[in-house]
Amino acid sequence: MEWVLLGLGVLLLLWLVTVYNRLVALRQTVGQAWADIEVQLKQRHDLIPNLVETVKGYAGHERGTLDDVIRARNAATGAHGPEQAAAAEGQLGAALGRLFALSESYPDLKANQNFLSLQEELSALETRIAAARRFFNNAVAEFNAAIGSVPAVFFAGSLGFTPRGFFELEASERAAVQTPPQVKF
Repeated sequence: MEWVLLGLGVLLLLWLVTVYNRLVALRQTVGQAWADIEVQLKQRHDLIPNLVETVKGYAGHERGTLDDVIRARNAATGAHGPEQAAAAEGQLGAALGRLFALSESYPDLKANQNFLSLQEELSALETRIAAARRFFNNAVAEFNAAIGSVPAVFFAGSLGFTPRGFFELEASERAAVQTPPQVKF
């Protein structure tokens, strides 16, 4: 009888260790996914001053738009964590949209090879950021589900496993995605 209880105790301990190790691995995956997003965002932030300088040469009198882009970039570089970063990146994306809209008013800028190259590089970065964002949100969903599921729910909080936030679109970005563009001839 004692051996049976000891065996059950050892099995319970092994099971708890396995659950704990899975939570640690999932937390590590979330951290790694966030680090990947930060790398992509840093590349984006480093590219923006070059883009602004190129536009400044052609549309220097559009100071308000250029200042908005720099302000939004500075806010984005100072953001910490997914929630702050998502809000700051949403504002930066809107400012960049206004900057690219300027190029339509300046044919020489639109034809400038440096501008086109920077625009293409930024577009490729946006694609990589979107992929990293999806991976991060998936890792967060899996982690949050694991700490909210039985048996982990009973001890995860006391061991420091707390739910993580998603890297979500701001309300204004969500509305823009859900509203189809107007095409007029």
